[in-house]
Amino acid sequence: MHFSEADTRHKFIDSQLERDGWQKKQIICEFDFTDGRKLPGNKRGERKKADYILSYKGVKLAIIEAKKYSKEPTEGLEQAKQYAKILNIRFVFSTNGQKIYQFDMQTGFGGFIENYPEPEKLYEMVFGSENITKNILLQQNYLVSDKKPRYYQEIAIQKTMEAIAELKNRILLNLATGTGKTVIAFQICYKLFEAKWSLDGVGKRRPKILFLADRNVLVDQAMNTFNYFEKDYKKINGKEIKKRGGEVPKNANFFFAIYQALTGGNISEDDGQEEILEEKYFEKYEKDFFDAIIIDECHRGGAKEDGNWAEILKYFDSAVQIGMTATPKREENRDTYKYFGNPVYEYSLKDGINDGFLTPFKIKRIKLNIDEFILQSSDIIVSGEAKKSIYDVKDMDKNIILEERSELIAEMILSQINTFDKTIIFCVDQVHALRMRDTINKYKTVKDPDYCVRVTSDEGEIGRNFLERFQDNDSNIPVILTSSQMLTTGVDARNVRNIVLVRNIGSIVEYKQIVGRGTRVFDGKDFFTIYDFVGSSVHFIDEIWEGPADNIEEIEEKDAKTRKEKNQNSNEKTTIRDILNDKPKEKLVVILGKNREVKVIDVETYYMDPASGKLLSTEDFLKKLFSELPKLYENEHQLRMTWADPDKREELLRKLASLGFDEEQFVALKKMFYAEKSDIFDILSYISYETEIKNRKQRSVFGKHFASNYENPEAKEFLEFLTDLYENNGILDFAKEKLAAKVELFGHGTTMEIAEQFGGPNELVKAYYGIQKALYEVGSEV
Repeated sequence: MHFSEADTRHKFIDSQLERDGWQKKQIICEFDFTDGRKLPGNKRGERKKADYILSYKGVKLAIIEAKKYSKEPTEGLEQAKQYAKILNIRFVFSTNGQKIYQFDMQTGFGGFIENYPEPEKLYEMVFGSENITKNILLQQNYLVSDKKPRYYQEIAIQKTMEAIAELKNRILLNLATGTGKTVIAFQICYKLFEAKWSLDGVGKRRPKILFLADRNVLVDQAMNTFNYFEKDYKKINGKEIKKRGGEVPKNANFFFAIYQALTGGNISEDDGQEEILEEKYFEKYEKDFFDAIIIDECHRGGAKEDGNWAEILKYFDSAVQIGMTATPKREENRDTYKYFGNPVYEYSLKDGINDGFLTPFKIKRIKLNIDEFILQSSDIIVSGEAKKSIYDVKDMDKNIILEERSELIAEMILSQINTFDKTIIFCVDQVHALRMRDTINKYKTVKDPDYCVRVTSDEGEIGRNFLERFQDNDSNIPVILTSSQMLTTGVDARNVRNIVLVRNIGSIVEYKQIVGRGTRVFDGKDFFTIYDFVGSSVHFIDEIWEGPADNIEEIEEKDAKTRKEKNQNSNEKTTIRDILNDKPKEKLVVILGKNREVKVIDVETYYMDPASGKLLSTEDFLKKLFSELPKLYENEHQLRMTWADPDKREELLRKLASLGFDEEQFVALKKMFYAEKSDIFDILSYISYETEIKNRKQRSVFGKHFASNYENPEAKEFLEFLTDLYENNGILDFAKEKLAAKVELFGHGTTMEIAEQFGGPNELVKAYYGIQKALYEVGSEV
């Protein structure tokens, strides 16, 4: 029998599911679970889509891969297994409507079955029936809103519920910046709240949950996400507690605080507080007051014995402690992983970009001739004292100031970015941010006085207002922000197109936070660019794309003695008074001597490889291109015919883009072969088959020849016009849907009027396709 896949589903699979007890509301058909990787031209790559998802009691239990009646039942099994890994689903069914193959992802075995397991049976196969708490927490619905949790958010929530039900009191979630960790935290809290979960059990009372962060901006954003509980949450404000004589708020279920408000520790730069809080207000709560504590950005100094959160977590040790981080396990944050253990779920930057939930990026490493600066006798020392004769790039603006360097960097930034593309410049300190702001404004071409502004704690309320305007996607001004530490986290500006590094980034943890300022998705934003003037990016090219963390047990002390000494030396904490009284050291300020100039000596671009998740240099990019091209076409003739057809060409370009090769990279490739005025086709053909690279002027001769075959002068003129457009701009703008725009640009009438000159609309389209084919005819190679 011959049935299409759609017929097979309707006649056989759907009816089988109904007979086996599955209701329509428990079956999700055509389940799209990714958005598709962002591609150039505001396009998307292919979405991942499961044929069927079986869901019961609010939990996704199984995937069904459907094939048409005439195919083998297990033909789609491997794809379904890949989807099951991603979606954290245990059971996979593959069927052609006649036979059903069941595969268990946990045991790794499968076999043919007669019927699908009934909903209750399948649920027990996945979770068992003994843990009542787990069943209650898993079955608790999400809060329905405009934004349903994405698949990875659902998994993170589910894994957390399972861990809580299994009485684990330290839980770690590792998800890339921009993937909605606060939304995950809210849905976790909502489920616990509605299930009346607490340390006393399930169904007895509502929980009391503390949300901790180290910056007020993070707390405020979290409270906004938790707005559903507005009548039932409190912010713990250290100053307010002090005014009330030390009385802490208790009459709520959700509490939000920066750790300084509870411990009186050092105040983060962005908070701008002047009052010193010495009293440990967290001790005014009973030790078992909180049922759960959520620690945002828990990698930032939290878990080690003298860390920021340590006192609080130790005091409330009976509470379930949920740490959220965006950073992989590295030496500088290893204590976090040692404290919480392995993450119950991880979703990396690579995953987010490939799924289309985060924006891809490229890196431009810009080198200057004085990145290694040798002080010469002709140089003028304006202030400070030279401590050494050679200064490297890490010293710039930290130990030595070269105004000529700052000015060249400012000019370079403005020449590289689009005038109104939102940009954040990360500087060495607040003074450096001030100088960069002034230098940018010196060379800008926009008159608006707020085009480039500084946003640091010294700017106070003015800086915070600038930040709010910058985050507003409907506001064009300010365009450029200069900062030091304040903007590394907590800035939800979706339309950031450029990140500029003019200070050394010392760790992968901080680097990932900075990269996260640009990864937010925004309509029309195909990618963002990191302009690196200090070389920090190169150190993290491999690390930025981390996969799952290694087991904690496998970590070895790199230098146990050094770490111990370091911890002992840091036992005496620095207070805010120490910071205020600490006089900054004077920096060496130098004016270059005569005949010395600052110039750019190299700009190296790194591109992302979607498959491996690594950043590729131009050389590596070319090597990868060589290996991938044979998979896309079999011979030179097929390439030529594909490229000559607008529809097939668009499909080939889409495939190339999904592999990481887009128009910008091909422009760079053309420059490499000194073929800027040639087609991408000629580059592909040369790389694959060593054919001669022709330029567009040579090919346009054959377009004119094609046009000469038309007797109607208006038709002939239009085709010659198209040939000129091709010669000047290339073929990429010649898709089928661009025909009407070409007619409008021609300016000799409407599309219907021009079509009449060809003998009708079909003949116009035929000629439009025909002239493109003529440009690439084999005869054009003679």
